[in-house]
Amino acid sequence: MPAPARGFHPTYVDFRGGAQTAPMLDALARFDPHVVVCFRPETLPPGIFTGVRAPVVGFITEPLPRPGRINHPNLDYNLAELARLDPGNVDRVICFDALGWETAAALMPLWRSMPLPVDDRLFRAPTPSRHPPQVVFIGYSTMHRELSLLGLKHAFDLRHYAHALMGRELRETLADADAGINLHGEELVQSFENRVLLHLAAGHLVFSERLEPLYGLEPGLDFLEIADREELALRIAQLHRMPDAYDRVRIRGHHKVRQYRASDVWPRVLRDLFADLAVFGTDRRVA
Repeated sequence: MPAPARGFHPTYVDFRGGAQTAPMLDALARFDPHVVVCFRPETLPPGIFTGVRAPVVGFITEPLPRPGRINHPNLDYNLAELARLDPGNVDRVICFDALGWETAAALMPLWRSMPLPVDDRLFRAPTPSRHPPQVVFIGYSTMHRELSLLGLKHAFDLRHYAHALMGRELRETLADADAGINLHGEELVQSFENRVLLHLAAGHLVFSERLEPLYGLEPGLDFLEIADREELALRIAQLHRMPDAYDRVRIRGHHKVRQYRASDVWPRVLRDLFADLAVFGTDRRVA
């Protein structure tokens, strides 16, 4: 959340795995929070939050192995990283990957599953498409992504931002585009990608590979699902010939994503957290 909403006053503390913990703990002490949301809680050193009296909810942001489905080394790596998590650092955990629930449940106090909410500053009402339409992909480079995008970059001047796009630069990039592409990092690793919500919030038409789970989004109504790189190339060519052909999809997708606006989601989720802790308590160690 970028600003106070519904009784909650947010702040953001930047902490990354391997960084010094003292500045992060000092920032928390100065802010004196009533609740802490920790993204990637597996990066925290064991026992680091024993002096934090506020409830801590961890947020797992990476897909995990899915029981009964084809596995991939990337998912095994994510699970190995997650196994580093100290359950004593968190009261509850939100798992963004609903299909990996059973895998994660054995390691931590899972509470619910949901996608990452979208910063209110990224929302922008859909506007008429430019001619030609501007299409963008935001995501790190992999072989699967490069094979899918290389021809489009040459044929349609498609822009690819591989890293370090955030804050004002991210908002400006989204405002300067009409459509966004979502491709999984690996062809066989299908999950829900949070960039889809970012593009829908910005009023873009979204082309995406299959999402698992869908979290309420409907292919063909909220976004256009693509089966492979050939279909992606066909859809992009169609869009350039008729930039307004999928305006209904673009508008409906934008309306659907409003339910994930950060200022609406976080106050509701955190009040649920307080109620859950009041009834069921916690096993987290607090000094």
